[in-house]
Amino acid sequence: MIKKEMIAMLLAGGQGSRLGVLTSKVAKPAVSFGGKYRIIDFPLSNCINSGVDTVGVLTQYQPLRLNTHIGIGIPWDLDRNIGGVTVLPPYEKSSNSEWYTGTANAIYQNIDYMESFNPEYVLILSGDHIYKMDYEVMLDFHKQNKSECTIAVMPVPMEEAKRFGIMITDENRRITDFEEKPANPRSNLASMGIYIFNWKTLKEALITMAEQPSLDFGKHIIPYCHEQGKPLYAYEFNGYWKDVGTLHSYWEANMELIDIVPEFNLYEEYWKIYTKSDTLPPQYFSRESEVEKSIIGEGSDIYGKVYNSVIGCGVTIGKNTVVRDSIIMNNTVIGDNCEINMSIVAENVEIKENCRLGIGEEVDNETDPHIYNNGLVCIGEKSVIPAGVTVGKNACIFGVTDAGDYEGNALASGKTLIKAGENV
Repeated sequence: MIKKEMIAMLLAGGQGSRLGVLTSKVAKPAVSFGGKYRIIDFPLSNCINSGVDTVGVLTQYQPLRLNTHIGIGIPWDLDRNIGGVTVLPPYEKSSNSEWYTGTANAIYQNIDYMESFNPEYVLILSGDHIYKMDYEVMLDFHKQNKSECTIAVMPVPMEEAKRFGIMITDENRRITDFEEKPANPRSNLASMGIYIFNWKTLKEALITMAEQPSLDFGKHIIPYCHEQGKPLYAYEFNGYWKDVGTLHSYWEANMELIDIVPEFNLYEEYWKIYTKSDTLPPQYFSRESEVEKSIIGEGSDIYGKVYNSVIGCGVTIGKNTVVRDSIIMNNTVIGDNCEINMSIVAENVEIKENCRLGIGEEVDNETDPHIYNNGLVCIGEKSVIPAGVTVGKNACIFGVTDAGDYEGNALASGKTLIKAGENV
C-alpha cells in the first residue's frame, strides 16, 4: 500500500466572475500573471518547494487551458510514478452524478483518490492566490499542537476584518470561535482558505456532512469539527499574500511586481516559481523602442515605448505606440501610433493602429460597476479593435468588433461592448 505523509488538494474549478471578461473563456487559476506565469503556478510551486509531491487539481469551469498548462506536471517536477499531479474533473458515477457544488463537496467527491495514498494529512489549497508559503512549516505547527485541523490565517487591519472569515483564538492559537464576515469582528485573524487536516478527521467530517447542499469548508466542515470538540488551531502567516479576485487587485498585484524593490520577488533563487514555458525566441527591442520599469516576456517584439507595465510572451507593440501602467497578455498585437493607458488586455487580442485606450473622464461602468472600475480598461481574449478607435475609462470590450460598433469612432467611459456570440 502506498503511503504519503501529506497530499495536497488544489481547488481550481472557480469561474472568477469578478474578473469579468478575463474569465469568460478560461478558469481563474489559468489567467496569465506576471508576464510568463499563470495564477495556479504559485500554489503548485509552493507544493514542490515545500516537499509536497502529490497534488490533486480539482477543475470544473472552462478547464481546457488549465489542463493543457498542467499536463503531467513536468515544470513542477510533479511527473512522478507514485503521486505527482492529477487533474480531477467531476465525473459520472453509477448513482448520482453532479458537478462540484461547494469547496468541500469537490473534495468529498474525490475521497477515493485521497484514500489511494493513505495519507496522514491532507492540505487543502485554493488555486487563485498569489503568495509563497512553506507548507512544511505549517505542518510542523500542526503536529506540535496535536491539531486535527489547522487553518492558515493572516492578520488584517481591523476595519477590513468584516470582509473575511475571522478566527478567534486563545493565547496558544487554539481556535475557540469563528465568524463569517462579522459586522463587529472580535479578532483580525482572517482565514486564507488554506487548511491542513488529519485525514481521518477530514474523511469523517466529509462523510457525515455529505448531504449538506453546497458543502463548504467554512460553513460546514470546520463548524462540524469544532462542534465535535476536535482541536483546531490557527497558523499565522505574515508573508505576501494577494487574492487576485477582482480586476483592480489583479492589476495591482501585477504592478507590484515591477516596483524597484518588489514586495513579491519572482527572482529568488531558493524559492523558484515554476511554469510551463513554450520555447520562444528572446525579446527584441528596436532602436526607437524605450522601456522603463517593466516586465517583458520572451518572444515579444517592442518597437514602441513601454512604461510601468507587464508584457506577456509573444506580444508585438508597434512603432510610436506608448503603453503605460498596463498588463498586455500573451500573443497580443498592438499596431503603430497607439496609446494604451491603465488597460488589462487579455491573450490573442488585436488592436489596430491609431487606437487610444483609457482616455477621458472616469465614469461608472453601465453594466457592471462592481467589476469594471478604478479607471481600468478591460479587453477580453481574441478581441479585435479596429483602427482609429478611442476607448474611455472603466470600459470593457469583448469580441471581434468593427468600425460600425463605435459611434464616432469612440467607446465612451463606462461603456460595455460585447459582441453577440460572446457569452459572459
